Amino acid sequence: MNVFVAGHRGMVGSAICRQLAAQPEVNVITASRDELDLTSQLQVSEFFQKNKIDQVYLAAAKVGGIHANNEYPAEFIYENLMIESNIIHSAYKAGVKKLLFLGSSCIYPKMAEQPMKESALLTGVLEPTNEPYAIAKIAGIKLCESYNRQYGVDYRSVMPTNLYGENDNFHPENSHVIPALMRRFHEAKIASAKEVVVWGSGKPMREFLHVDDMAAASLFVMNADKAVYDNCTETMLSHINVGTGVDCTIAELALTMAKVVGFEGEVVFDSTKPDGTPRKLMDVSTLEQLGWKYSISLKDGLGMTYTWFLEHQDDFRG
Repeated sequence: MNVFVAGHRGMVGSAICRQLAAQPEVNVITASRDELDLTSQLQVSEFFQKNKIDQVYLAAAKVGGIHANNEYPAEFIYENLMIESNIIHSAYKAGVKKLLFLGSSCIYPKMAEQPMKESALLTGVLEPTNEPYAIAKIAGIKLCESYNRQYGVDYRSVMPTNLYGENDNFHPENSHVIPALMRRFHEAKIASAKEVVVWGSGKPMREFLHVDDMAAASLFVMNADKAVYDNCTETMLSHINVGTGVDCTIAELALTMAKVVGFEGEVVFDSTKPDGTPRKLMDVSTLEQLGWKYSISLKDGLGMTYTWFLEHQDDFRG
């Protein structure tokens, strides 16, 4: 079976490739940016015509933090719309029956009720800072649903919570909370610093999922029996949340991180800095009904990630 993983060098795409590689019956197909421009309709169409592809994992996307989303909103909406439109349409034209689109929890309204259910989609105003990216991801869900309705293909969508793990971005300015804290605690330990200051009160609650669990869930959802999948979802509400269904405070995360890294100084919270949204938690009851649940605890996942970070820290200098 030939499986194309779009975005194979990203954190999620690379994790999916690792799990697919363990299956002898699967031939993983990838293409670097130099080999294939996913924003080019012609190149993507020709790629699908040349390769006999049975399944597609659409993990490719233009991603970035709040600063990047604010500075380059046109790039974020354009590139993501082009990537998903080209891949989904070319997959259909080439006769690919099964595809999995990876979205983001930012598709849900800014003030969505917690925990966020799949049914919250399109019920309210989005977070303004990443609205263009979120709209592109919503369009990807609706592309899949529309092609299913009109052409009878089986294109599914999963919406992950906050992810972390191997191949995460540890840049000192552009990284998300887990890699940012991990790097900060590690550098404080090396410098024998007396304290590490964490922005905010530490009270906001967040949910985190290790990328290996996300990859496992992606393979599970892709290959779940269609009748079971259709029974758990709706024709025009077909996406599935992927997460742990468990959250923790930023303070709990920081203290756990200090233990994992081996930082023995004091953890100080600067409440003069912004906290952000009080809580972001996914309702994962649909995924559990389908038959999947996470297996990597936050503490174990942080330990795995720190081991990987130590092996690759030279890549993150500067």
